[in-house]
Amino acid sequence: MPVPADTAPVADKVCSGRVLVVGGAGFIGHFVAVASLLAGRPTYVLARSASVTKAKVKALQDNGAIIVQGDINDKECMEKTLKELRIETVISAVGGEAVMDKIPLVQAIKATSSIKRFMPSEFGHDVDRAEPVEPGKNMYIQKRKVRRLIEDSGVPYTYILCNSIASWPYCDNNHHSEVLPPTDKVHIYGDGSVKAYFVAGSDIGKFTIKALDDPRTLNKSVHFRPQSNYFCLNELASLWESKIGRVLPRVTVSEEHLLALAAENRIPESVVASFTHDIFIKGCQINFRIEGPDEMEVGDLYPEERFITLNQCFDEFYARLLKGKQVGVEGGEADEVIIAAPVEA
Repeated sequence: MPVPADTAPVADKVCSGRVLVVGGAGFIGHFVAVASLLAGRPTYVLARSASVTKAKVKALQDNGAIIVQGDINDKECMEKTLKELRIETVISAVGGEAVMDKIPLVQAIKATSSIKRFMPSEFGHDVDRAEPVEPGKNMYIQKRKVRRLIEDSGVPYTYILCNSIASWPYCDNNHHSEVLPPTDKVHIYGDGSVKAYFVAGSDIGKFTIKALDDPRTLNKSVHFRPQSNYFCLNELASLWESKIGRVLPRVTVSEEHLLALAAENRIPESVVASFTHDIFIKGCQINFRIEGPDEMEVGDLYPEERFITLNQCFDEFYARLLKGKQVGVEGGEADEVIIAAPVEA
């Protein structure tokens, strides 16, 4: 049974526009929940009991989110939660390893008449187009199965396809919130000329919330392609070097090496390697046009809104790097500054 973390009766709360965020303790889910709160929406965050004490969950609660304990694997519990809280929109941002866990959630949404929109755990590439090698391929196959279930069930949906997180794309790390660009050397995949789109987490949250009530995005795919953040790795490396004031050695990582890392089948490292290959060798973000009747680009939807630029993101990374070095000098733990960064699939 759902357990709201506050003590106010649910019936006394505003009903219009109620949003349930699944995975609010994660990187993208936290940004989505924050954006929902900033938009003034009644925001509920589903958390397993073990996650309720996490700092991110408590921060959301302190800012007005209502924490609800539950498990998306439990269809009956989720159906009861959605009905009792009179949720209108469900946004799922659970991690890639839990793709198939969304099936009971979809079934619960289908059984709940109040749901006006479901945004499943996409937040990356168009899985119907991209073809990464294994083990990433299996994850995309599972995501396609969930897509078909959503569409066949008649659940109103929007797929958010935001491409890469605005960070340094290391091929063996997926902890976006804990990493900074490198300071010793940069790894360049292939010849470093294949471009990709990079999006700040706060922009993912902002545009997700803008799209959830937009009738133009109903049963559509919304692609994020900010031209201000359209970079190849060579350009990304030069941008970072301009911030730190020195040129870093560049180490070429061949296609064969990325494929070998993927073939090791170490989770999640090999998954990230397979996505890195798909992005920076095969060009999965840029090898198609957005032209179908069921897809659109977020910049065309909201031309008045600007994206946070990579230049701004790297300014922030550099400030964090300097702060980390100062802490290290004063505390004698300079080596604890984390300098590896991820690729978003």
